Amino acid sequence: MRRWIPRMTLTTVVVVLSSLVCLIQVPYVLLTPGPIFNTVGMVEGHDLITISGAETYATTGSLNMTTVSEYGGPETGISVGQALWAWIHTSERVMPREALYPENMTAAQSNQHNAEAFSSSQSFAISAAMKFLKLPVVETVVISAIESGGPAEGTLHAADVIVAVDGKTVSTPTEVVTLIRAQPVGTSFVFTILRDGVKHDYTLATKARIDDPTTPENEAGIPFVGVGVDSSYAATFPITFGLDNVGGPSAGTMFALGIIDKLTPGPLAQSKTIAGTGTIDANGNVGPIGGIAQKMVGARSHGAVLFLAPAENCKEVVGHIPQGLTVTPMSTLAQAVTAINDFNAGKPLPQCSAK
Repeated sequence: MRRWIPRMTLTTVVVVLSSLVCLIQVPYVLLTPGPIFNTVGMVEGHDLITISGAETYATTGSLNMTTVSEYGGPETGISVGQALWAWIHTSERVMPREALYPENMTAAQSNQHNAEAFSSSQSFAISAAMKFLKLPVVETVVISAIESGGPAEGTLHAADVIVAVDGKTVSTPTEVVTLIRAQPVGTSFVFTILRDGVKHDYTLATKARIDDPTTPENEAGIPFVGVGVDSSYAATFPITFGLDNVGGPSAGTMFALGIIDKLTPGPLAQSKTIAGTGTIDANGNVGPIGGIAQKMVGARSHGAVLFLAPAENCKEVVGHIPQGLTVTPMSTLAQAVTAINDFNAGKPLPQCSAK
């Protein structure tokens, strides 16, 4: 009995210390397969993509956008236990926090950035789909961010549409910047803003921003009002997205495919489960994303037989394709549509290589 008690105590100490070590936070981020959403289906009882004012067609099958669930973030980490668990599970990935987030970024800033990127992906998806279908695109200039301490703070809001500057109609972000920088610091401008369908006029005086004090043209400062401006795109008929609590730009390609499927006769997926990922720009060019391995695992676990991957992610695709999943690369929206049609027709598809 005398010998048994200290052995038990030592075992208990080891268990407690091991548990404490596993709870220690380390500056890493854990990526796991996230939720899947069918862009031509429903979410929480309503269509994920709703189109009105234009003829739409029935769809079958799924065009799934894939996501990654993230644990840890710009201000927190994960436990040693989570990291150890992920390192022995191929469907999960641990990455250094600095590989995903700029130094000093806060969680609030990250959330705002992801929300803006998600909104932009919807706008770009509409433009890309309309151009693919050879339909008109309406371009407007939207405020994407308000700079803290800038002249616009408290007056203009993110998502405001800039209709005109000093009575001059603007249709691109470059036009706004050119008009402001053509006048000296301290000049007042009247911004005609469309907010919630109502026009407002606001007068703002520019301040000086020193971007590079070593160059002569910046000695007096560059005029600025403290807003970020981007192009926003729309169809000539309403297209809305009923998906909340998802961030980032990587849903753009699947959103565009969902729009195309609904606006063209004959189901694109033809009753199959097709998934994919990829950013998209206004002209339909597909860009790379993060977490491709986790997205492929998530897609296959939800029954996907074909996965559309950005060509720039090919190195990360090779060696991580789940059994039973065909993965093909794409660089444009047109290539994505062709790949789906060829897959349905039984034709061979391009494959990723590690080169």
